[in-house]
Amino acid sequence: MPQIAFPSLNRGYNTSFKAGRMSIGLVAPLERYHQSAIPDMSRHVERAKLAEALGFSALWIRDVPFNVPDFGDVGQIYDPFVYLGFLSAHTQTITLGVASIILPLRHPAHVAKAAASADQLSGGRLVLGVASGDRPDEYPALNMTHDDRGARFASAYAYIRDMAASYPAFQSPHGRSEGEIDMLPKPSGGRLPLLITGASQQNADWLAQHGDGWITYPRPPHIQARLIAQRNQRIEASGGARSPVMQSLYIDLLDEFDAPPQPIHLGFRSGAAALTDHLTALENAGVNHVALNLRFNQADIDDTMHRLSEHILPVFHASKRAAS
Repeated sequence: MPQIAFPSLNRGYNTSFKAGRMSIGLVAPLERYHQSAIPDMSRHVERAKLAEALGFSALWIRDVPFNVPDFGDVGQIYDPFVYLGFLSAHTQTITLGVASIILPLRHPAHVAKAAASADQLSGGRLVLGVASGDRPDEYPALNMTHDDRGARFASAYAYIRDMAASYPAFQSPHGRSEGEIDMLPKPSGGRLPLLITGASQQNADWLAQHGDGWITYPRPPHIQARLIAQRNQRIEASGGARSPVMQSLYIDLLDEFDAPPQPIHLGFRSGAAALTDHLTALENAGVNHVALNLRFNQADIDDTMHRLSEHILPVFHASKRAAS
C-alpha cells in the first residue's frame, strides 16, 4: 500500500522524516555520564561534527532550565536556543532538534523569535519539539503554577503559529495585536515544524488536529504500533494530514554483535544485531525516527558512534530504501 507523504516543511524536517521509513539520530550530550546528572561537555563540538560526518540524521538537545536533583539529568546544560545557534555554526547538514521546549515556562514570543532565528541561521534545519513540562519544581521558581500548564501550553502553541503570518492579528492570554506589528524572522519553510511531546495535557481531539509530528516515549513495538494506529485514525477522522512519529531510546551497545538484550532505563543493553531487530520492529510499527541516547553506554563513545554507523545506519539509510 502506498505511503501517505508527510508535508514539506523545512530542510531538517523533510530529510529526517519519511513516510514508511525510519531515520536514526542522537541525543546530546554525546558522552556517558551515568554516575552524575551533569555531563562534562568537553568534546561536544567534536562529536557533533562526528555525528554529522558519520551520517546520523539528527542531533537532539533538551530544555532543562534548572538542575532538579530528583530528575537526575541536566541534558546538555546550555540554553537550547543559544546552543542551537552554536551548533548551526559548526555543522552543515544534520537536522537540529529540540525535544522539547517547555512552552508554559517561556513566553511564546521569545520561543517563536528564537526558533525562527535558529531555523534561518541553520539553513532550515530546525525541528522544534514542544511540551507542557514534567518537573513540578521548576514552576514556582518562575512564579508559575503547575496545574494549569496544559491551558498555557495550548495558548502558547497557538501564539507561535500566529507569529508565522505577516503582521498577525491575535488575541491571547500572552498578548494581543490588531496587526500593527510584525515578528521577524519568519521560519524558512513558512512555519516552524512543531512536534507535540506525549499528550502535553491535551485531549485526543486537540492532538489529532495540531502538531507536525508526535514525540512519544519508548515502548515495546507492539504497543507503539497500536498507539500509532489509533493516532492515525484520529487524524484521518479530523481531516488532518499524516505526520511522523519519533521516540528516544537509551542504549548500551556491546562489542559482541549477537549479545542478547538486557533492560536498562528507558532502553536496553545489547549487541548490534538485537538493536537492529528492535529498530526494525519499531519501523514496522510506524516509528519514523529514533533518537539514541548514549548516556549509559559503557564503551568509548567515539567507537560506539562508529559502530552504529557501520552496523545500524546502513540498514535504515533513507537513500537506500524506497517507501513501499
